[in-house]
Amino acid sequence: MNNYTLSNGLRVVVEYIPTCRSVSFGIWVKTGSRNETPDNNGISHFIEHMLFKGTGRRSAKDIADLFDGIGGNVNAFTAKEYTCYYAKVLDQHLPMAVDALADMFFESRLDGGELAKEKNVILEEIAMYEDTPDDKVHDEASRAAFGDHPLAYSILGLEQRLSAMDGDTLRGYMESHYTIGNTVVSVAGNVEEKALLELLETHFGKFARKGEDQALSAPAFNGTYLFHKKKTEQNHICLSFPGCSIADPQLYAMILLNNALGGGMSSRLFQEIREKRGLAYSVYSYHTSYADSGLFTVYAGTAPKQTKDVLDLTLEQLSDLSAKGLTDAELHRGKEQLKGSLILSLESTSSRMNRLGKNELMLGRHYTLDEMLERIDAVSMNDVKDVTKRMLSVPFAVAMVGSSDKAAAALGRDSLVSGTV
Repeated sequence: MNNYTLSNGLRVVVEYIPTCRSVSFGIWVKTGSRNETPDNNGISHFIEHMLFKGTGRRSAKDIADLFDGIGGNVNAFTAKEYTCYYAKVLDQHLPMAVDALADMFFESRLDGGELAKEKNVILEEIAMYEDTPDDKVHDEASRAAFGDHPLAYSILGLEQRLSAMDGDTLRGYMESHYTIGNTVVSVAGNVEEKALLELLETHFGKFARKGEDQALSAPAFNGTYLFHKKKTEQNHICLSFPGCSIADPQLYAMILLNNALGGGMSSRLFQEIREKRGLAYSVYSYHTSYADSGLFTVYAGTAPKQTKDVLDLTLEQLSDLSAKGLTDAELHRGKEQLKGSLILSLESTSSRMNRLGKNELMLGRHYTLDEMLERIDAVSMNDVKDVTKRMLSVPFAVAMVGSSDKAAAALGRDSLVSGTV
C-alpha cells in the first residue's frame, strides 16, 4: 500500500495486486447525513443519485452503456459520515473508468428535469423503506440512542425537505463539502502506479475546491424509548448501548463481544432464542463505529405474543455476560472468526479499495494485516469485561416497530446498570 498526494493536495491511496486482472477505483468524500441540518437532511444521498444523471459529455444512459460495454460495475453509496463513488473494471479499462467517474464528479449537470425525476425515485425508495419494518427499526434505534443529534438523521432524508431542493441547493452543498480536504481517491488491483498517478493528475489535478473543516460534536447517549406503531405480523425491536469509535483502542474487544453475543449462528442469542426455543427467525447483534462514538445494537423480530419471552431472554443473556463474561472458548472462537473474515475479505479488490478509502478518510492511517491480527490476538478477557462494563453503564435505548409495544414499554431500561433483570 502506498500513499501519494497530487499536485493540488488530493490524497491518493494505492494497493498494487499483480495476481488479479481487475481494478477497483473509488472516490471517497467525507460527508454524509451526519454533516446535514434539519433543513437539508437527505441532500448527501440526493447528490449521490444525481451524479449518475448526466454530464456535459454523457447522458445517464451513456454512463450505464459505457460500464456495461466493458463488463464493469459502477455504483455509489451514502453513509452517515461519508459518500463513495466507485467502479470495478478490468485493468485495461481503468482509464475509461477514471475518465467517466471524474466527469460525473466534476461535470454533472444537475438538470432540473432529472432532479424532478430523481426526487420521485428517492421518494419511492423512502416508501419502500417505510414498508420494511425490519429496516426502519434500525433508524429508530439511532434516534432512541442519539436523539436529535445529526448521527440519528435518516440517510434517505425526508419528503418535505427533498421537495424544496433544486440544482442550486445541491451545488451549494457540494461547494462547501466536496472539497480537496474531504476527498480521497483509493485504488486496488493490477495497476502500474506511475501511469495511474499521471492519469489521476490529468483528471483530478485541476480540482481546486477548498473549504473549512466542519465542526462536529460527539453525540450523547440518551437511552430513550421509541415506538412506531405499524400494522405488522411481527414486532421488530432494537436494544442499543454505547459502543466504540473507529479509533478506540478497545474496538476489537467490542467486536469480539458482539461475535459471542449475537454475531453469528454460534452466538448466545441465536442459539438460545432461535435454535433452542424457536422464538424468532432473525435475531442478532451488531456494532457500528463512528468517528467519535459507536453503537452496539441487538435486534430481534418476533410475533407479538412472543415478544416478552424474547426480550426477557435477551436481558438474561446480557445480564449473564455482565456477571460472568465470556468463556475462554468463546474468546478463542471469536478471535479465529474475526481473523478469518478479515483475511477472506482481502481477497477482493473491492473490499481492499473500501478499506483503503475508509481508513485514509476516517483515520488518516493504515494498519497492515499483521498489525490487525496482532491487535485481535492481544485482546484479553479483561478487555472484554471493560467494554461490557462500559456498554452496560447507562440505561439502554429501545426502539420498536410493530402493532403493540406492551412488552417493550415495560422493560426496565436501567435494569442492567445495577446488574439485575
